[in-house]
Amino acid sequence: MSGGMADERERAVYMKLEALKDIRSKVVAVERLRGRLAQEVEVVQAEEASLAEYRSEMELLLQEKMAHVEELRQIHADINAMESIIKSAEDLRNKSLEHARRLYDEYLPLKQEVNRIATRSWHDLNLPNLSPEDDPVPSE
Repeated sequence: MSGGMADERERAVYMKLEALKDIRSKVVAVERLRGRLAQEVEVVQAEEASLAEYRSEMELLLQEKMAHVEELRQIHADINAMESIIKSAEDLRNKSLEHARRLYDEYLPLKQEVNRIATRSWHDLNLPNLSPEDDPVPSE
């Protein structure tokens, strides 16, 4: 029986060696995976840092964009205000021009009548000078 026990023991030792071999290969695989996992974790952490930086830069760009949008809005408001001022000034000028034309339409016949009467009858009166150079409206 000693031969049977020796075989049994050899078989047990052989199975333990096979188990150790299997464990060793799995430990090597675990170490390899641990290394790859550590690399991936580093990549994830680096990308997280990059993403935080990108988001921060994006926020700054959005703030700058909003500042420019506000600046453009203000420029448009200023343009609208200037257009309104120009229109008001043009309206006032046109009203004044129309009023000046009406006054001139009254002025010219009256001036012509005064000149006609003065040249016809009263040369010796001291009348104001009503020459064309003194007209408030330049001749066209």
